[in-house]
Amino acid sequence: MAPSTSPHQVSAPAKGFGRLLVVFYGVFTLSAGARALYQVIRKFDEAPLSISLSALSALIYLVATLALSRRGQGAWKVSLLAVGTEMAGVLLVGIFSYLQPQHFALASVWSHFGSGYGYVPLVLPMIGLWWLNKARPGKTAHDGRS
Repeated sequence: MAPSTSPHQVSAPAKGFGRLLVVFYGVFTLSAGARALYQVIRKFDEAPLSISLSALSALIYLVATLALSRRGQGAWKVSLLAVGTEMAGVLLVGIFSYLQPQHFALASVWSHFGSGYGYVPLVLPMIGLWWLNKARPGKTAHDGRS
């Protein structure tokens, strides 16, 4: 006898495409974290704001990675908060880095909308938010929502 499934059951973000997101977020956690650690140790006095923002982005990427890799409504909410914060950060820092370039003597991960990382920091949260909407708990493929 096959186990029954609830009409509200949805594949968790850690399955299928969600797994690919976890990999991308993991790579960005390591990349942003290594960059920030190096800059904090060696160059913090040159651009404390942009280096602090890089460290913050690494922390947000870490939270997103861990939350996206888990199942359940709580993990989904944390994922949504982390990815939403990331999106807001990329947009705000991107704008600010153009308006106040003197504060970005060294680029942050999010400055200029992530141009130093091929704009992936701008595109990744867009994809993440799309996926989280698609995989939100309680949504089914045939429930009529779009």
